[in-house]
Amino acid sequence: MQKVFIAGCGYIGERVAWRFRELDSSVTCMVRSPEHAEKLHADGFKVLASALDEPDVLPELDLTDAVLFYLVPPPGGGIVDARARNFIATLSRSGKPAKLIYISATSVYSEAGGKMVTEESPASPDSSMGKRRLDAEKAFLEFGLTNDVPVVILRVSGIYGFGRLPLMQISQGQPLLNETESGPSNRIHADDLVEICIAAAERGKNGDIFNVSDGNPCSMTTYFNACADILGFPRQPQIPLSEAREAMSPLMYSYVSQSRIIVNDRMLKQLKVTLKYPTLSGGLAASVPSSSSNTSC
Repeated sequence: MQKVFIAGCGYIGERVAWRFRELDSSVTCMVRSPEHAEKLHADGFKVLASALDEPDVLPELDLTDAVLFYLVPPPGGGIVDARARNFIATLSRSGKPAKLIYISATSVYSEAGGKMVTEESPASPDSSMGKRRLDAEKAFLEFGLTNDVPVVILRVSGIYGFGRLPLMQISQGQPLLNETESGPSNRIHADDLVEICIAAAERGKNGDIFNVSDGNPCSMTTYFNACADILGFPRQPQIPLSEAREAMSPLMYSYVSQSRIIVNDRMLKQLKVTLKYPTLSGGLAASVPSSSSNTSC
């Protein structure tokens, strides 16, 4: 029976946990919330409840020969992922995992002006969030090198799926960037990301870095419009880039001001992944109870 430890059993982590249990693995979940821990425990998982912001209170971990997934988001502020580094500090007392898989983000890449980005493209993030993600990547790779633990990094595009559509932004009518000024952005359906995580555990090799996207980029404006259409909401108003910084939240502005095409060839070939939802239209149709999509993206 394969032993799996998932630090950060949120939207994706919990789905990964269920998928591994279907594969007859022994799964332990680490979460921040005691309420979430109780739910996972009731579902039959082994659970640890602990935040990673206070290293002095982190529990002892039994990770010997486990496949370790780290899906905990970085804290806000700064350019260092203190949570990841706190977690890594506990690994010296945990027993050596068989493999470590860090779920990073494509924000580690800089603005590309709509050009294609591969794993060989420079990781030189513009945003503080991207810098924190890159810091965690480096910390995990250093740990792996020092302790002879294989490390695999998944640089994940925007995640969407059932229960993960931008309903609040759409229903509030938050402004979007003009379609003519909105460059390509990238996504991956949650169900496909789960299978990619399984494939990384099975076929990922030490030092592998994989871009994770569906390979069919379209603009953030196109994405939000498609979501509004399939959810039955009016489309959001559009504004020029010159007004976006003042009108949008800093997070949304950081999204719309970045423009790149994430190339997923390495993921498809080396991990031997066949995406269930390679297009937005198919992915959105599977993300709502019953509907059809008009988008061609």
